[in-house]
Amino acid sequence: MWDRRETSMDEYSKIENYIVASDVGADRDGIGIEVYSGNQMLLEVFRDDTKKTREVTLYKTELDLELVEQTIALFKKEIPWKFQE
Repeated sequence: MWDRRETSMDEYSKIENYIVASDVGADRDGIGIEVYSGNQMLLEVFRDDTKKTREVTLYKTELDLELVEQTIALFKKEIPWKFQE
């Protein structure tokens, strides 16, 4: 499941567009934010309910620190902090 969203808010000025996506499979079970530039995924912040972790995955090297910080802030705003059982 995913929900593509675009943002033009000053608070998240570095984020071109993003998807709130859930992933349920053999390797992980949870929900996260995927950030894109055009069709290229740049990074993901994911809450894994099975492992009880929150992780950042970079899909492009040398990302702007402000983009990473804004993505984490957006994750904290959009994704419930509490793990699901």
